[in-house]
Amino acid sequence: MKSKKKTGKKPVGRASARQSGVGLKPDLQVSSEPQQLDSIRDRIDDIDKRIHDLLNERAQFAQQVGKSKRSEGLSTADFYKPEREAQVLRKALERNKGPLRNEEIARLFREIMSACLAQQEPLKVAFLGPEGTFSQQAVLKHFGHSVRALPLTSIGEVFEEVQAGHADFGIVPIENSTEGTVNNTLDMFLTSPLKICGEVELRIHQHVMGRMHGLEKIVRVCSHQQSLAQCRQWLDEYLPNAERVPVSSNAEAARRARDEDGTAAIAGQAAAEVYGLSIIVPEIEDAPDNTTRFLVIGRKLFSASGNDKTTLLVSAGDTQSPGALHRLLGPLAEYGISMTRIESRPSRRRKWDYVFFIDVVGHAEQHPLSTALEELKKQSSLFRVLGSYPCAVL
Repeated sequence: MKSKKKTGKKPVGRASARQSGVGLKPDLQVSSEPQQLDSIRDRIDDIDKRIHDLLNERAQFAQQVGKSKRSEGLSTADFYKPEREAQVLRKALERNKGPLRNEEIARLFREIMSACLAQQEPLKVAFLGPEGTFSQQAVLKHFGHSVRALPLTSIGEVFEEVQAGHADFGIVPIENSTEGTVNNTLDMFLTSPLKICGEVELRIHQHVMGRMHGLEKIVRVCSHQQSLAQCRQWLDEYLPNAERVPVSSNAEAARRARDEDGTAAIAGQAAAEVYGLSIIVPEIEDAPDNTTRFLVIGRKLFSASGNDKTTLLVSAGDTQSPGALHRLLGPLAEYGISMTRIESRPSRRRKWDYVFFIDVVGHAEQHPLSTALEELKKQSSLFRVLGSYPCAVL
């Protein structure tokens, strides 16, 4: 690959093209008359008061719901209804006419629901830690900042804490748009009774960070193996001689960059803030739409939200026989079910025997998917609905 260093250009990430300032729109013209500005500010103050009153009113209703559920002997996790939250977010986006962007509206309503839900007791959500990982960002995006986030050392430990009831829910990575499936997460479902309760799609920006102020002082680059792979082309071009060191998490990479001379990390903005590092080059990911999908795991299935996805774990008696997979998938085609993803993994029952993880559109309790699943189950030696859950909202 031809290096851009020979052209005299500075190493850049994907953010650089947006920072040139070319074509910026002029500021809106607002009258400088003090009286008119005071009038606008008074109206803003009045709106703020009405928003505040409505927020407190909403929180009071949430408290009433909580008291009713507690009188029925329900736990904190029973208060959380992912299908209801997805419906609220979709309605908010349908109403949105601007100037606030859909992403901003969704974030505001998530935080409102998070704060109201926490009136009784915050949800405890386990994630692959430590602090500063993309998994933590996924927790905050899906549940808001009013939850109690519990950083753990492995995906297996996240499953264990949720299954034991020490955490209400967990967040685990399942696939990246560039590097594919996280097999460790899939394999946990082979033995775990936990269910999939939701999904989170997180746009991933990878930054080079460290205590140094330029690339010339970097001897080694630490990051999670997935992040190193997502930035392979950039590393080949700008840091071809630096050692690449895979570590357990991007947060661990940031810690090493803080503590070791000559070490830089590839991680997200949160890691730089937690570990006090400077971002040397922002947004170095090779793919402009680099996205990671996370699963929300819990102990039970939830009702339909109106726009859902179902994940299945299935296998045939003999996966090596001709047409085994075709026969398994036949009912899905017969009833017009769209399949969005399929992965195979060793079954661990015997060598060269496999199970299939399948994502389909629809909720397992609603026709036509429910009918198709009845037929599929008859043809399967292994059949489990791992979860029916709302599709990610933004």
